Amino acid sequence: MMKEIQTKNRIDWIVAFTPMLVLCALAGVFFLMPSASNAVLERIRCFIGEKLGVFYIVFGVLFFTLSMFLCVSGYGGIRLGNPDEKPRYSFIAWGCMMFTCGLAADIIFYSFSEWMMYVLEPHVKELGDVYAWASVYPLFHWGLIPWSFYLVLAVSFGFLLHVKHVKKQRISESCRSILGKKVDGLLGTMIDLFCVFALLAGTATTFSVATPLMATIICKLFAIQISRNMLTIIIILLTCIVYTCTLLFEFKGIGYLAKICIGFFVCLLGYVFVFGGQGSFIVKNGLQSFARMVLYFIPLATYTDIGKTTHFAQDWTIYYWAYWIVWCVAAPFFIGNISRGRTVRQTIIGGYLFGAGATLVSFVVFGNYSMGLQMNGVMDFVGRYRSGIDIYEMILQVLCTLPQANFVMLLVLMLMVAFYATSFDSIAYTAACYSYRTLAWDEKPHRLMQMLWCVLLVVLPMGLVFADSSMSNIQTVSILAAFPMAIIMLIVVAGFLKDAKDIKKTRNVNKKNF
Repeated sequence: MMKEIQTKNRIDWIVAFTPMLVLCALAGVFFLMPSASNAVLERIRCFIGEKLGVFYIVFGVLFFTLSMFLCVSGYGGIRLGNPDEKPRYSFIAWGCMMFTCGLAADIIFYSFSEWMMYVLEPHVKELGDVYAWASVYPLFHWGLIPWSFYLVLAVSFGFLLHVKHVKKQRISESCRSILGKKVDGLLGTMIDLFCVFALLAGTATTFSVATPLMATIICKLFAIQISRNMLTIIIILLTCIVYTCTLLFEFKGIGYLAKICIGFFVCLLGYVFVFGGQGSFIVKNGLQSFARMVLYFIPLATYTDIGKTTHFAQDWTIYYWAYWIVWCVAAPFFIGNISRGRTVRQTIIGGYLFGAGATLVSFVVFGNYSMGLQMNGVMDFVGRYRSGIDIYEMILQVLCTLPQANFVMLLVLMLMVAFYATSFDSIAYTAACYSYRTLAWDEKPHRLMQMLWCVLLVVLPMGLVFADSSMSNIQTVSILAAFPMAIIMLIVVAGFLKDAKDIKKTRNVNKKNF
């Protein structure tokens, strides 16, 4: 049973709130000087994409390869806990929490619409059949490589919590095997500051990208005459209330909400597949897209746009890897926490099964439904998107093609709220853990600290919405925070491999241990 921390003396105010103060200042700048701040973000995005882009590409290949190595090697048999310990959660409950903590409501936003954006990309046109490749790239950008970031870090953090039984639940502590006592000084503080900054940047990005879709749906359903930005702010605040209430019930409440979220998700998948009229196209094109992704996996993973003719790698692959990297502070920490009693191999395979698997199903069903309408001449989404209709309105038009469209939109709305709540529960919990100088493996942060972070997480997203930042500039917030976080991730993994090597010998673990 985890013990709740009561004392205020253990709170590290510098690590807890310095990144928040910085981001609050940024939010104020975005609000007061939207044009100037957007211009600066655009210049930063260009610099990182041009000068550091290849680093993100190599980083993605490295982590996916490492995840495969951990599965097939003796490291995979290490149990996250005592050698004979049983899992704390059932297989289904564990999988549901793993999937929902790793993705927020933006999976719905991108599943229905991402192929439309790819069709207009010059690089996709260079490849030949634009529709074939436009259905491949979503599977690639949301599949194996990004989930490898989560899973390699998850087993590293799980090892830290359940095998080493650390006194600090921070990423800096997982760097101790490599950096030694330096993590107790300024270097450790800087590592934790970067991590919290990345955590908040990822939160801001996902909130800012997907909540306008919720606002668009509400305006359509209830004929509300209010600006989308103002309605988006209201939605952010209401969602904050939902996930704050859920977090009060701790992991039990998070697990219950995760099951509800999965229920909504399965219902929406089934409804679109059965009643959308594109079931045959979904199956055929889904299988073809998945096979093409597997066949061309290495070229997709190593494409750097060396001639800089289209900037596709910078605008898409590098952004996505950066976007997933900044989420690697919270989601892997949470996955590692709930994976007590499972082996490294079980955690990685389960993550690919539940996390990557469910994600790919979402893009296959929702993406191929809207593409099927396009290919069969029912709707011209690409033409409308090219004419200037924004992507939120395009998704709304997709939903309106389904039978009982109002019911579908209401289901999508509830699903997005549930996705946000389960994802941000894990983020608030992780941020609260970071707020303490010491927090043993069997302790948990005080509820007031968790509730405080629930509120603080919505500050920067509201600033970005008020600034009316473009999609690319919102994405730049994640790309900016991802580079130092990626360096920290490499140190964490190196430390895990070093410590796990000794445990593997001590416990006599071999490749056959599942």
